[in-house]
Amino acid sequence: MRDSFFERVVAFTNARLWKLIHLDILLLGALLLLMAGGLIVLYSASGENIGMVERQGVRFIIGMGVCLGLAQLPPKYMRRASPALFAFIVVLLIAVLLFGIGAKGAQRWLGLPGGLRFQPSELMKIVMPMTIAWYFSDRQLPPRYNEVLVVLGLIIVPVLMIAKQPDLGTALLVAVSGIFVLFLAGLGWRYILGAAVLAPVAGYVLWHFMHDYQRQRVLTLLDPESDPLGAGWNIIQSKTAIGSGGLYGKGWMEGTQAQLNFLPESHTDFIIAVLAEEFGLIGCCLLLFGYLLVISRGLYIAANAEDNYARLLAGSLTLTFFVYVFVNIGMVSGILPVVGVPLPLVSYGGTSIITIMATFGILMSVQTHKRAR
Repeated sequence: MRDSFFERVVAFTNARLWKLIHLDILLLGALLLLMAGGLIVLYSASGENIGMVERQGVRFIIGMGVCLGLAQLPPKYMRRASPALFAFIVVLLIAVLLFGIGAKGAQRWLGLPGGLRFQPSELMKIVMPMTIAWYFSDRQLPPRYNEVLVVLGLIIVPVLMIAKQPDLGTALLVAVSGIFVLFLAGLGWRYILGAAVLAPVAGYVLWHFMHDYQRQRVLTLLDPESDPLGAGWNIIQSKTAIGSGGLYGKGWMEGTQAQLNFLPESHTDFIIAVLAEEFGLIGCCLLLFGYLLVISRGLYIAANAEDNYARLLAGSLTLTFFVYVFVNIGMVSGILPVVGVPLPLVSYGGTSIITIMATFGILMSVQTHKRAR
């Protein structure tokens, strides 16, 4: 009797070849689908700018190389390198504050030879969970009070430096990536309830340290129509684009909001509004299904990891990727403030793509370097 189609798919995904080159074929396939869809949407969102699409494709290739490279590195070596990497990135963040490159009122980059630049805070999104997972790897879980304080200290120091740049969106994502490790380590409910009680106080304090434009983003979220031609313009145009797409959309490159330049940042932060207008609810659901495949596979890898370090790291990286998706879609649809978080593997970007692909290289390493049982 011939094998069923499902059995053949399972055999293909479990083939020894993929394990020898340390690739998780299910995760890789989902990522390639998202990349391909992202390039299609970017071509329209950029006004048919083929040069921009080519640059994005090159970044995908570089990111894939980083992903494959990290997949070859066993998690035990990542664990040993974690504290040194954390210290190194903290030094880079200090360098950014002292003599970093500024643009649009923010000082977030360091210069490289050849006129290139990179953003060290992006690397902290990966190094933060690596470091906290390393801290918990040889300790008894759930964590005790003094260990929770140490972890909070490790989180707060780089987060404050990133917020100083200012880059509130990245600072929050770095904080979330560390807090997820703490949560997955078995943080007691009394700590969680205590944090919930203190959250309004922390929000009140944060409000007084925010820049004027950051406060304006929060106020715009509450009432975007109060300044429809100013601060509220982005979110109003975004919601108009999303709503006008209907069920099936207007067709590829037929959206009026992006093509007529009503929608700002259509190729970066607001690119999902372009997708919604041109491909409708169906297109958005397909995109979300692709993200669901990636996230579910990441959680599966975390649940089946062979030690605490790999489990905590894989779980935190996967949940942080979910936050990327949730925050971008939330801010574009008007339920969260605009914080400048790109849509993973779809928005036009540089450092963020490399960081995300490095994340999945680590997940593949966790999955394929497990000892035979």
